[in-house]
Amino acid sequence: MRLQVKAHHERLPESVRVYAEKRLGKLDKRLHDLTLVEVTLSREHNPSISDDHTADGVVHTKGPTLVARESALSYEAAIDRLVDKLERQVERYRDKRTHEPRRTARHREEAPPVPVVPPEDSATEQGDAAA
Repeated sequence: MRLQVKAHHERLPESVRVYAEKRLGKLDKRLHDLTLVEVTLSREHNPSISDDHTADGVVHTKGPTLVARESALSYEAAIDRLVDKLERQVERYRDKRTHEPRRTARHREEAPPVPVVPPEDSATEQGDAAA
């Protein structure tokens, strides 16, 4: 898994970057090595917004692109929520890729067999040929 942690309109403290890499490392077990994960951290400067730290995550997989956004009081809390949401999406994506083809194959195997028509007697065929 390739991970990019970026900040939007400000410099990101090194401790937050290390924390994000550590927490998002959990996804590494479930994703392919060449999968790109982008995390963008930003902050709202409006005092009326209580959850002003936002974490946006984009996982570029072979199939669909998984996207999640979470806000909290601190970057660490937003990252924790984001990782939980992305884990659920990745598990759902993996289950669809592994279990769905198996389910359809199982239904194809359980189809009732086509009834076999018994061959006609050879005696009646010889009688028809003689006449």
